[in-house]
Amino acid sequence: MPSNWTHLVRFIAQEDGQIHLGQIDPKRYPDLGIASVKKEKIEANLITGSIFDGLVTEKTMTVAQLLSPISVEETPLIRCLGLNYRDHAVEAKMPIPSHPVLFIKPRAALCGPYPQKISVPKLCQDGTSDYEAELTVVIGKTGRDIPKEKALDYVLGYTCGNDVSFDSSAPIGPVLVAQEQISNPHNLRIKAIHNGNVVQNSNTKEMIFGVSETIAFLSQGTTLERGSLIMTGTPPGIGNMRDPQVVLNHGDNMRVEIEGIGMLGSVCTGNL
Repeated sequence: MPSNWTHLVRFIAQEDGQIHLGQIDPKRYPDLGIASVKKEKIEANLITGSIFDGLVTEKTMTVAQLLSPISVEETPLIRCLGLNYRDHAVEAKMPIPSHPVLFIKPRAALCGPYPQKISVPKLCQDGTSDYEAELTVVIGKTGRDIPKEKALDYVLGYTCGNDVSFDSSAPIGPVLVAQEQISNPHNLRIKAIHNGNVVQNSNTKEMIFGVSETIAFLSQGTTLERGSLIMTGTPPGIGNMRDPQVVLNHGDNMRVEIEGIGMLGSVCTGNL
């Protein structure tokens, strides 16, 4: 009998060249991102329906290319938190905020894991392009004025994200892990690795505002639509805080690793 998905991927299938949803076996692929970069054979059980109501079938297909777990068309808006890690606030020599610091980006920023590329447009090739490893939340149902104690009921799942700010420059993936599979989203190791060097290394327990508190805050008097992404902030070690500074250049390799989700790999390309 079909069952609910737990580890969802969106992918182009080797068999027909079409986009499908699938369920991967986390025991067989403990880190899907690494398996993809190594070009290992990845098989997924097809999911019928959408990411919001999909059911896992027994039919399998082979992954030719991983895509972002949610499509641009299904994403109404990307909401991002600034200065949401205590250790990052210390690094930036800024006071701990009393409420979440919100900014937004259009859904056109969304892209997928390797081999999709982070686009750094020419106007931003000025030494300021940065990386930000972030736990990313996908909202599963629409709500407004959501109480904190019920906020996790609105979470569809968690994935890795890298908060870069241009079209096709905010990759997420490689897999969307169902909310019920992450027992505590506030105790996960999180890293960013730039050209093989670890540049961010922290834990989501350093978050100032947790997932429930953030959802409650963002939905105050404002409809939080199904499919919305919440990028929950980044730990210390971003490029412009380092000495010497680290910036994203054409050909750079970026990885985001989050415990329980895996590795999101990306290559930067200069949009000349």
